[in-house]
Amino acid sequence: MVRAGKRLVHSTQTGRASSPAGDGKEEPIAARVNHGSKLRPALEPCQEEYLFRVPRFQSSSARIVLGLLALTTPARAQGLPAFSPLNPVSSSRSGLYFQPMRKPAPGRWVATMAMDYGSVIESNQEGAANYVLDSEVLRLSLGMSRDLSARAFVMAEASVGGAYAGFMDGFLDWYHGALGIRMADRQSRPRDRFLYELRLPDGRSIQRSPSSLFLGDLRVGLGLRSTPEFQTVVSATLPTSTGPAGYGRGVPSVNLVSTVGAAVNSRVRYEGSLGLGYTPGSGGLASLQHESFFAVTSGLRVAVWGHNSVYANLFYHSPYYHGTTLPSLDRRELSLDFGWIVKTRTGGEWRVGMTEDLEPAGPGVDLVLRVGRTF
Repeated sequence: MVRAGKRLVHSTQTGRASSPAGDGKEEPIAARVNHGSKLRPALEPCQEEYLFRVPRFQSSSARIVLGLLALTTPARAQGLPAFSPLNPVSSSRSGLYFQPMRKPAPGRWVATMAMDYGSVIESNQEGAANYVLDSEVLRLSLGMSRDLSARAFVMAEASVGGAYAGFMDGFLDWYHGALGIRMADRQSRPRDRFLYELRLPDGRSIQRSPSSLFLGDLRVGLGLRSTPEFQTVVSATLPTSTGPAGYGRGVPSVNLVSTVGAAVNSRVRYEGSLGLGYTPGSGGLASLQHESFFAVTSGLRVAVWGHNSVYANLFYHSPYYHGTTLPSLDRRELSLDFGWIVKTRTGGEWRVGMTEDLEPAGPGVDLVLRVGRTF
């Protein structure tokens, strides 16, 4: 992620004797009889003397063509992937996230698995205040939901996480170089080294530890579909994290997310949400923590062919901290989640995507790789 003090350098007719274009590609083949030479100069050869080659498809070729046609059959666009911030600065404060529309699934549990892996590099120096976060962060989550009725459902999500030196710095140097972007903060740090420290204007100093694997906060929720295209989910996160200080909220949070969906056409679907959340202050930074939050999302999913879709979802979250003078803590988060979705024959989906930070001075993660599966 690029922070304040970080510098970016970005660097109709075809004129052919047959039919118009699109109707056929074969030129008419003149009869072997030299009929034209037997006519008087002002006359053209008669049309009957032309022979057209009609291609014959073997059965295997026909099957291939029919298969390609089947792949290009329009597919109905479904929903977007869920999304929640990965940066420890964000995830340790707010429980707000994007909750996609959940289709009714009477009589069975619906499972969702996801892996988010991100590389975080933040460096702020503002007078006496200083903040550095150089880490790779992992989150593995499992979600379960079940209908209580045609309109109501319950849900739960558990996760494990990790924060460590990682291995992606070399890849990210290449990735940004290919885009013509120079990241001063990443270049000023040694490759694949962990550092998470904070010094505040009042002299307080905090240093966080890496952790290879720990339990995250548990989320439980109740959802209500007011209409087929509008739902509200009320959820609470419970302080079940076993990680070091700074990776869990330490207190319960309460969150409300309302989502609206709309089919633009048979291929394009829109989903947007508005979320409100409350997390009490906790720990040594309680006096600098916001307790009330809001989040807004807006995204599209487009069916491109067959069971394949692309998606993009814009995520905005209000600031997590105030008064630290450090932009990476005090500013809003603005991220773009985008990727590819393939629907399976059993009705589930594979999802592969990335998240890019659109507000380099804020707490969004520079690059997150995402893989998910729904059943």
